[in-house]
Amino acid sequence: MTRLEIISDPIWPWCYIGKSKLEKALASAGNPFDIAWRPFQLNPDMPPEGMDRRTYLESKFGKDRATDVYAQIEKAATNAGLEVDFSRMKRTPSTVDAHRVIRWAKTSDHQGDLVSALFERYFKLGEDISDHAVLVDAARQVGMDGDVVGRLLEGDADREEVLREDREAREMGVSGVPTFLIGGTYVVQGAQDTATWEKIIADLTAAAAQMGG
Repeated sequence: MTRLEIISDPIWPWCYIGKSKLEKALASAGNPFDIAWRPFQLNPDMPPEGMDRRTYLESKFGKDRATDVYAQIEKAATNAGLEVDFSRMKRTPSTVDAHRVIRWAKTSDHQGDLVSALFERYFKLGEDISDHAVLVDAARQVGMDGDVVGRLLEGDADREEVLREDREAREMGVSGVPTFLIGGTYVVQGAQDTATWEKIIADLTAAAAQMGG
């Protein structure tokens, strides 16, 4: 299988939309990928307690533009078949701890499910995904050992590794997410349409068949 590394942040809606479009392509065209999720912080200077979402959006985009930006995002999410409720989101969290749990989920093959659970909890339910109780509950939801996750979150396990991978992504030139790294060589940026992914999958499948022949 071809390794597909998805560089993502669970508080960025385009990552949620991009995952949905990719999964539709995998369902229709088959899955040639070994998928791994890698961390990226849109807000590396975010304090651990996060900040008021309205304040964050207005400081990042400006008051009027923030409304326009998220109206467009809501339309794109709806078109992708996703339920979002931005009105329920009161705070913009730090995502370091969420990235730690996503990292741990790889060892038990729960990464994709956990990422989906975090997206839904944040964008649909408005939950604070920096809250350890929320993270433990999400981990249990997808079949991870919640007690182990809770104990690990109490310490600094893999914090430096997450921050290192975030730095490495920036050193690679990643400035926005989602960014998809195919086979360690090819880069696909942004929430690509399902048709684009179907073509990529078809090209990979054809190349693999040619090499096999």
